[in-house]
Amino acid sequence: MKADAAALVEGARAGDRGAVARLISLVESGGPEATEAVARLHPHTGAAYTIGITGAPGAGKSTITDRLIARIRRDGHEVGVLAIDPTSPFTGGAILGDRVRMQEHATDDGVFIRSMATRGHLGGLALATPQALRVLDAAGKPWLIVETVGVGQVEVEIAGSADTTVVVVTPGWGDGVQAAKAGLLEIADVLVVNKADRVGVDDTVRDLTQMLELGGSRPWTPPIVQTVATDNRGVDELFDAIVAHRAFLESDGQLAGRRADRAREELRSIVGARLAAQVGEVCSGPAFDAMVDRVVKREIDPYAAVDALVED
Repeated sequence: MKADAAALVEGARAGDRGAVARLISLVESGGPEATEAVARLHPHTGAAYTIGITGAPGAGKSTITDRLIARIRRDGHEVGVLAIDPTSPFTGGAILGDRVRMQEHATDDGVFIRSMATRGHLGGLALATPQALRVLDAAGKPWLIVETVGVGQVEVEIAGSADTTVVVVTPGWGDGVQAAKAGLLEIADVLVVNKADRVGVDDTVRDLTQMLELGGSRPWTPPIVQTVATDNRGVDELFDAIVAHRAFLESDGQLAGRRADRAREELRSIVGARLAAQVGEVCSGPAFDAMVDRVVKREIDPYAAVDALVED
């Protein structure tokens, strides 16, 4: 196990795309081998900058991601992309494969695109996303992009995995209302009104501006960028806004603080998973069944029964 994990990590750090793909599959699967791989990866991470792309379904997130990849590559930087897709009810895998998206980058060695299944996780983020980002980080990708499936209010979880969160909406009051309801405006670092060649774009920008003003003062006011991603319009301005937000975070230590919050939440998640596994062990087997029987017979109350089970 240790030898395999070590070889994969070294291969990924040397730029072996096959090793990167196998490592992501490994951390998706979980278990002791994944834990070993993360332990070896972790010391070699921390250099990459992560952009989260989120927003309503049909807003054009995949096209914007595709154009951002091209913009970053224009500067000569490599890019790693995680496209979080709905889970297939039949196979448990991602319905939308990476070959379907962003095909013009498929032969570019400087771009690594991977689709990951949500596996029923309501937040639209695969539980293994932080570990997959570690793989890409350790593999030397300076820019990482996470694009999530639009699933509504709980999609705010993207903020926990990104340094800069880009929220995409389209012209029309409905999307503005939905963005506000979902809490997306609260976590947005950059707002994008995509399909800005449609009627109603000015009204949408005005509504978003007013909603941001009603939200009170904040250290960083999210810029509102208009794009027509299919024509590559506004993409340079979007990337400039992302770079400006990065500079803002790095200027006063906020980036370190944001990443500390991310680590804190990740640790909570891992602790929760470990405790849940322990709960499953305690709440099964003959001893548990016997305690249930005693509670039913009124020989012991439920709280005393739990105390007994936990102490054992």
